[in-house]
Amino acid sequence: MEIDSEDKTLEEELDDEDNNNNDNGDQLPNPKLQNPKLRSDSDSDSDSDSEDESQQNLELKTLETELSGNPANYDSHAQYIKLLRKMGEIDKLKQAREAMNNVFPLSPDMWRDWAKDEASISGPEGFAGVEKIYDRGVFDYLSVSLWCDYLNYIQEHDPSVRECSPDGISKARNLFERALTAAGLHVAEGNKIWELYREFEQAVLHTIDENDIKAKELQVQRIRNIFHRQLSVPLVNLRSTLLAYKAWEVKQGIDLDAKSSEVDGLSSHLASAYQKAMEAYNARAPHEEQISMQNISDTEKIQNFMNYLKFEKSVGDPARVQVLYERAMADFPISSDLWLDYTRYLDRTLKVGNVLRDVYSRATKNCPWIGELWVQYMLSLERGRAPEKEISSVFEKSLQCTFSTIEEYLDLFLTRVHGLRRRIVCGGEVNGVLDYSLIRETFQHASDYLSPHLKNTDGLLRLYAYWARLEMNLGKDLVAARRVWESLLKISGSTLEAWQGFIAMETESGHISEARSIYKRCYSKRFPGTGSEDICHSWLRFEEEFGTLEDFDHAIQKVTPRLEELKLYRIHQETKASTDQSEVSGKKIAREKRKGGSTATGKESPAKRQKQTAQTQKKGYEDKDQLQKYEVNEVQEAQIDLEKTDSAPDEKQVKGSDVVRTKGYTDQCTVFISNIHFKANSEDIRKFFSDVGGVASIRILHDRNTGKSRGLAYVDFVDDEHLAAAITKNKQLLFGKRLSIARSDPKQNRRDGRRVPREQAFASDRRRHNWESASKEHVDTHNASGSQEASQTATLKSDDNIQFKGKNIFAVPRNVRTLGLSANKLKTVEEGDEKPKSNDEFRKMFIKE
Repeated sequence: MEIDSEDKTLEEELDDEDNNNNDNGDQLPNPKLQNPKLRSDSDSDSDSDSEDESQQNLELKTLETELSGNPANYDSHAQYIKLLRKMGEIDKLKQAREAMNNVFPLSPDMWRDWAKDEASISGPEGFAGVEKIYDRGVFDYLSVSLWCDYLNYIQEHDPSVRECSPDGISKARNLFERALTAAGLHVAEGNKIWELYREFEQAVLHTIDENDIKAKELQVQRIRNIFHRQLSVPLVNLRSTLLAYKAWEVKQGIDLDAKSSEVDGLSSHLASAYQKAMEAYNARAPHEEQISMQNISDTEKIQNFMNYLKFEKSVGDPARVQVLYERAMADFPISSDLWLDYTRYLDRTLKVGNVLRDVYSRATKNCPWIGELWVQYMLSLERGRAPEKEISSVFEKSLQCTFSTIEEYLDLFLTRVHGLRRRIVCGGEVNGVLDYSLIRETFQHASDYLSPHLKNTDGLLRLYAYWARLEMNLGKDLVAARRVWESLLKISGSTLEAWQGFIAMETESGHISEARSIYKRCYSKRFPGTGSEDICHSWLRFEEEFGTLEDFDHAIQKVTPRLEELKLYRIHQETKASTDQSEVSGKKIAREKRKGGSTATGKESPAKRQKQTAQTQKKGYEDKDQLQKYEVNEVQEAQIDLEKTDSAPDEKQVKGSDVVRTKGYTDQCTVFISNIHFKANSEDIRKFFSDVGGVASIRILHDRNTGKSRGLAYVDFVDDEHLAAAITKNKQLLFGKRLSIARSDPKQNRRDGRRVPREQAFASDRRRHNWESASKEHVDTHNASGSQEASQTATLKSDDNIQFKGKNIFAVPRNVRTLGLSANKLKTVEEGDEKPKSNDEFRKMFIKE
């Protein structure tokens, strides 16, 4: 049986069931007992109810198990309460609500259901319990509707209020004033509380004896004051309130136009206040419309609230700003940014202890995972001079929460220690409850909790240094301070600052021998960066300032070999790093070239790849990977036609590359640059060579498909002198990358329109010269008739010093016509041309006996 707060309470549903089960002996027979079909349906319904009950019990046990393992699961709490309410488990329901409220604040609807259920079950005897539930409910979130339910319940069920006794009237008025303080400035709904307040005072007026004129006049004036207060507040339906006020004044015998919404006939003070309230409401109406929009995201709505808050802060009414913050928190209870902004505002402006305590308590309940809220909460309690028991309770609660970073836990421990130190020094705690042992216990707790997570960090060093200093200055215990530093060295002995802090404490306290012994323990240790050298130099300075000459000489004797050792180690590390960097750069360049080649090849059509494969075979390259690399480069390179200097403009841009030309150069003095950062442009390269000068032209090569830089460029210089100076900048950094700079000779590096490396072109030229000489000698002896045919050059991948061994060394090169064939027509044997030479014949041609 499900409890619906909008329909029937739990007690009403139980009463309905009792009324249906009438025990009167004259009642009509049950039709289900007489009709077999109806009886069968009843049995079926009973079976269905039994299955539902079993399912509910199973779900109930599952939720109980989940909550026992994770009490901080909000959804499980809500589902558990809903299921218990549906099953009518009254005792368990109350316990479940209390358990959830110990961890989380409840929503206004949950509090309303709880109060109504409690009222329906306990009856008049349970009035105090229901009143307490309402009082707890209005604390969690701002809810005008919950306040109205609270006020109505008090008027209906509190005997003293219902009978309008003096104590009852006073109690009700105090409650109404609390409600107005909390929600009376609520622009959209605050008028509901004002109207309830007027109605209550009007009811009190009717209970006054007609003959008691003085009492009636006082009550009339009280109602008038409530009207005046409401008319001076910017609320919705303010004109309707003005009309209601005029109608009420007419009943009191005042001559006013009750149908006019103008201020005619009102006192100047009231008219002015009403006009200001209307102007204030009109200024806030657009903001109210923005925050009440439904079809917008939460982010947009929060931003609308922030804009509204900015407006209210500019007006400068803290009470109105606080009410607006409460409205925002009711809509977005787990927005940590809103809670932080709210609490910071209260710390700056209101600074009221009870208000701050309540807000921080609710903030940490809604967002317990925000460490800053807990830190500010403890500081707020300290400012409000809260007792140590309350501050300690908040601190213990904070440690049970889960934060996103370990540093938040460190801030909590340090905040706790700071507060204890201040209170001990100032003697603020009464009855001598506070002593230094609390600080020592807190530090020890922090060390046990944080040390595994903050090893070798500045946070742990800060904690221990602070602990040791307080042991010295506040605890007056040098042995304990030294014990703290020794504990830190066991955890973070590789941290230079830990040793320096220990030495500084001993030095400042005048214990020179102890400080020297610490230097002797740590000077030979290895610390990150230059820490090892720093501790050695620090020891020497220490002996200069505090030691004798013998102490200084002894330190030099110890430190000098150590410094030499460290120097050699640094040189070795730098050399190794430089070598590794060069290897990594070389591998990276090769990988980028391979990646670029495979990418370009992958984008070509199958027919084009087949054509390139055939050309590769014809050219006779044995290193296919190298040939493919140069073919890909050929596809990707931008073909740039350099013009004569005297006919070229001062600057020119060529599609496919960045070209910047300068008048005045007459020769092709070019360097080729690779490993250029992809973000570098022509201007960056020009600045790179600014100390060299003489830059005539800069061409950055781009990928034809993507248009992005390929990290390659050609730079022309006006003469060889500037070119030579540019080459000296090889391996220097540009944008963090080492440039590779070498001389480029396009005339020498081009053959048959194809770019090849300088070394390969030079070797090929030498081999081509030898081949052509041998071919010419053979043609002169073979073609005695005077008809001379041109021989085709071939590129062989071998050295000039060739030795012939075996029978199958020579074969007809695939990219060269067989010697003896005409260049115009390839004749076959059948056509009368002579047969191609065999290997032995070729060997006789080239090798002289």
